[in-house]
Amino acid sequence: MSKPGRKKRHSPEQIVKKLRDADAMLNAGKDVAAVLQSMEISEATYHRWRNQYGGMKAEEAKRLKQLEDENKRLKEIVADQQLDIKMLKHLQEGNW
Repeated sequence: MSKPGRKKRHSPEQIVKKLRDADAMLNAGKDVAAVLQSMEISEATYHRWRNQYGGMKAEEAKRLKQLEDENKRLKEIVADQQLDIKMLKHLQEGNW
């Protein structure tokens, strides 16, 4: 088991596999507590994963993650450009 308080990052593919494994264990009659313990995650993490990745295939989850990363990068570019425009307007007005 990992150390308490230590966060482990899971790839989208790993999350989808763990959710599939959890479904199999639950269908086999294991209770939720036992499933969470074997997966080494909290109940909150399980529900967050279920809401975000439930029903997805590994490839879909990977593509979702790629799109989220690209979206974040593009938002940062737009924010930088807006800051540049604001700074240029400020300099153009002679307020420097």
